[in-house]
Amino acid sequence: MINEDHIRGERTVSRNVEHVDPVCRVWIAEAVRKVEADANRSADTHLHVFPLPPEWGIDLYLKDESVHPTGSLKHRLARSLFLYGLANGWIREGTTIIEASSGSTAVSEAYFARLLGLPFVAVMPASTSPEKIELIEFYGGRPHLVEDPTTIYAESRRLAAECGGHFMDQFTYAERATDWRANNNIAASIFEQLELERYPEPAWIVVGAGTGGTSATIGRYVRYRRFQTRVAVVDPEGSAFFGAFQDGDTSRTAPGSRIEGIGRPRVEPSFLPTVIDRMIQVPDAASVAAMRWTNEVTGRNTGGSTGTNMWGVCELIAEMRRTGQRGSVVTLICDGAERYRHTYCSDAWLAEQGLDIAPYLAALRDFVKTGEMPVGI
Repeated sequence: MINEDHIRGERTVSRNVEHVDPVCRVWIAEAVRKVEADANRSADTHLHVFPLPPEWGIDLYLKDESVHPTGSLKHRLARSLFLYGLANGWIREGTTIIEASSGSTAVSEAYFARLLGLPFVAVMPASTSPEKIELIEFYGGRPHLVEDPTTIYAESRRLAAECGGHFMDQFTYAERATDWRANNNIAASIFEQLELERYPEPAWIVVGAGTGGTSATIGRYVRYRRFQTRVAVVDPEGSAFFGAFQDGDTSRTAPGSRIEGIGRPRVEPSFLPTVIDRMIQVPDAASVAAMRWTNEVTGRNTGGSTGTNMWGVCELIAEMRRTGQRGSVVTLICDGAERYRHTYCSDAWLAEQGLDIAPYLAALRDFVKTGEMPVGI
């Protein structure tokens, strides 16, 4: 029997609260359309063949992520993060977007923020290359530089709370914002582009880790599709990832990396070691040498993290040669050298940093003749 006094009293049985008004839903729908339309206008990135001696029976491909509208691999991540934030209702009309970044993600997010008419603030280490800072400003973003790179997370949260904005937090959400099953992710693109090659299922895919999102996407995808492809992650010196992969200690910290875009002073939440088959630690001098060598051989202008990729690739190909394995290897051109005119492209900067790339360059030039890589230069 219904108690009428209870119905009329304070403890009402039914409540109805509306959080998102129809006008807000309309704005979000239009924002998603704009981001998706931008992707629809963009062609997929190229898969270039790197020249190796044909008798080796090994094919190397470089997926050129530098041709995205904002010039780097991070364009994919920024698009995914914006769609994730919009779909979750975190980004609305007028929301100030805050991001902690070493540069390239911030450049791409500034682009999408401008596309949606939203203010954007990039919290970055003061050591970020001037070229990246200029690009962020070009797209209408505001750089917020900090001296201590480890404070970028706390400072980003503080700024977001202060202005009622949204902290994108790429280092947490990179592994979940991208649909690893397909939906035009980088892994699906690689396998589609390899379909007509002589080794369509690569032996190795080699990537770096900044957020860990790319390695997570590729590692999950190859398992989901039942490929036997292995995923190798290259890590620059000064990064916490390699040590954590070795001993499983995700509380590790490190000084941080001089190779922008990869390597972190802490193990980021999006870094998933369980989907990685191998990690290779690469000295900074080797990364810069491999960057310059790649540009020398291909005529393309690649950045420092591409050099890290290429050093790892050469080590793996040398191993394949020793064991008589044939097949294909894929890695990424993450961005272009024009972002590093004052750093990796500058001999004066190398001297200031105490980096001697000569022995690594010599080793790489010998590699294409012998198929062998030295140990412990």
